[in-house]
Amino acid sequence: MYFKRLGALGAEIPVAVVDGLTLDLRPLTADITGDFLGSDPVGTVRRALIDLSELPGADNLRVGAPVARPNSVYCIGMNYAAHAREGGSEPPQRIVVFMKPSHTVAGPNDDFPASPGADKIDWEVELALIVGRRAWQIGDDEDPLAAIAGYTVANDLSERAWQLEESGGQWSKGKSGPGFLPLGPMLVAASELDASDLRLRSFVNGEPRQDSRTSDLIFDLPTLVRDLSQYTVLEPGDVILTGTPEGVALSGRFPYLKVGDVMEIEIEGLGRQRQMVVAESGSHE
Repeated sequence: MYFKRLGALGAEIPVAVVDGLTLDLRPLTADITGDFLGSDPVGTVRRALIDLSELPGADNLRVGAPVARPNSVYCIGMNYAAHAREGGSEPPQRIVVFMKPSHTVAGPNDDFPASPGADKIDWEVELALIVGRRAWQIGDDEDPLAAIAGYTVANDLSERAWQLEESGGQWSKGKSGPGFLPLGPMLVAASELDASDLRLRSFVNGEPRQDSRTSDLIFDLPTLVRDLSQYTVLEPGDVILTGTPEGVALSGRFPYLKVGDVMEIEIEGLGRQRQMVVAESGSHE
């Protein structure tokens, strides 16, 4: 079983895919929210299967981000040793944390709007954790992954000049533009997938860029969730990005993205994204 949100931007329909059937979840929840994810979503759906019907035309609908607008998006930086070094840093001794605003979240196949002045746009494939239970200062005798509802694919898009040259010493400027966080296509429940050793890959215009495994993380999933909870309260629906492997444009081995380029991002067991870079048009509120 996995969860998706299908339909036009702002009008997505929550669904569960069970045994190949795309089931409309609106009898159970208005959306895939923190409240739904914190209330045993897999069990809830299984108990209600007899009352759920297929969503007509599901295959023809836009795929939205698999979780409704999160309260917080936490990002773990430099969590693959080779990526830290390709950016000119030594691997960290403690988790490095920065934030992305929730308005960065986009659908997995939405066009990516290149903002004016964004000349160093970079891709980053990442495993994303979706929080399903409130957690604060998780103890050594507790399982940190019990706080995680599920997993999805993320592209932590970055504008490197904004992030590093104009940053003033922090990274969020280069991480916060519109569309800078495609999520999806699906949210796989934590009970359905072991995410400790999944292959992550990225491509630009069909050419391979990143290729690694989540087993190469410096801080593994339980460690980073436990550590993050020491400093902030994790709430249902929050998103945690776990870091990106080497193979980005920041390395100097590849050109930065330009209008017309196509990114493809995939993680084993979690699906594939595709974004075309387009010129931004209009204003964003």
